[in-house]
Amino acid sequence: MGQPRIAYFVTPHGFGHATRASAVMSACQRTAPGTRFEIFTRVPEWLFTQSLDGPFGYHELQTDIGLAQRDALHEDISETLRRLDAFLPFDSAIVQRTAQEMHQLHCSLVICDIAPLGIAVARAAGIPSLLVENFTWDWIYEGYLAQEPRLQQHIDYLRSVFTSATYHVQTEPVCIHRPGNMLAPPVSRASHEPASRMRERLGITMERPLVLITMGGLSVSDTHSFSTQLAAHPDVTFVIPGGERLYTEGNAIRLPHHSSFYHPDLVNAADALVGKTGYSTVAEAYHAGVPYGYVSRPHFPESDVMASYIQAHMRGVCFEEDEFRSGAWLARLPELLSLGRIPRREPNGAEQVASFLTALLR
Repeated sequence: MGQPRIAYFVTPHGFGHATRASAVMSACQRTAPGTRFEIFTRVPEWLFTQSLDGPFGYHELQTDIGLAQRDALHEDISETLRRLDAFLPFDSAIVQRTAQEMHQLHCSLVICDIAPLGIAVARAAGIPSLLVENFTWDWIYEGYLAQEPRLQQHIDYLRSVFTSATYHVQTEPVCIHRPGNMLAPPVSRASHEPASRMRERLGITMERPLVLITMGGLSVSDTHSFSTQLAAHPDVTFVIPGGERLYTEGNAIRLPHHSSFYHPDLVNAADALVGKTGYSTVAEAYHAGVPYGYVSRPHFPESDVMASYIQAHMRGVCFEEDEFRSGAWLARLPELLSLGRIPRREPNGAEQVASFLTALLR
C-alpha cells in the first residue's frame, strides 16, 4: 500500500473534534504504519503533537466557524451569524489554492471532522472525501432558527456541502442517524499511562478519591464559583485542567490547557468526572468506565442526545447549570462516587474507523 498521505480538515470548535480526529489518525497509523496526515485547522498544533506518534504536517487554516461561545456553557448566536456571513459561501480562491496544495502534498483522500471546507477542497482537487461526524452544523443551526431566522441560508448551503462527501462515517453518540458507510462506537484517544503512574505523578495515592473537573479544553473558572467550597471535602482531590498555569490550592490541583498530563490518562486515573456534555469528554469517560457528573447545556442541540446516551450506557448524575455554578453539586459527590466504574471490553470506535480507512486506501 506504500505510505499514503491523507489530508484531515478539523473544525476549530473546541477540542472535542480535534481529539476525535487524533484518535482516528493514531489508530490508522497503528494499522497502516507510515501513513502521513496533513492537518488543516486552527486547533493548536500541540494537541496533535501530544496525541500522535506517527508523521503529520500542520497547516493553519480557518476551516470552519462552528459556534461562537460566550463561555463553555453558552453560545453567542449573533456573533456566530456575523462570522458565518463572512465565511460562507467559501472563497473560491481559497478553495482552489488549497486544492492545489492537496496535489503538492500528494494527498489521496480528504477527511473532514465536520469542517465543510475540506469537502469543497476535495471536490475541487478531484479526490474523494470522507465526512466523520456525530452531528453536522446544518443540524445544530436548525436549533437556533427561532432565535435567528437568518441562519437558514447557511443551513441550506452547508447541508448541500455535507451531503456531497464521497464517504460518510458516524460515531456514537449520534444526534441524527443518516445513511452512510459506517456507524462506529464512541471514538476517543487511548490512555498512555496506567492509573497508578498518573496518580504517582500527581502525588495522589490509589486509595484517595480523585475527581476530574473539565470543560473540554475551555476554562472552568468562567462557569463556576465553587472554588472555595472544594476545601470542605478534604478527603477528595480535585484535578481541574483548563487554566493558565499549574499550581496546587489545598486539595485542588489546577493544570494549564497544555500540560504534560495527557487528558485521557487523567480520565482513566479518576474515580469520577464532572463536566459539560461534550463529545470527547463523553467518549473518554465511556471507555474509561468512570461515573460522570454531567452538566447539560440547555440550548445546545447536541446536549440532550449526550445526556440520553450517558443515562443509557454509562453511570452518571445530571447537574443543572445553576447547581454546577453554585457548587451545590458537591452535596451529591458521595452519590456520584458510589456509582463505581463499568468494566469496558468493547473496541474503541477509532479502530473501526481506521480499518475502514485502510480498506479505502487499498
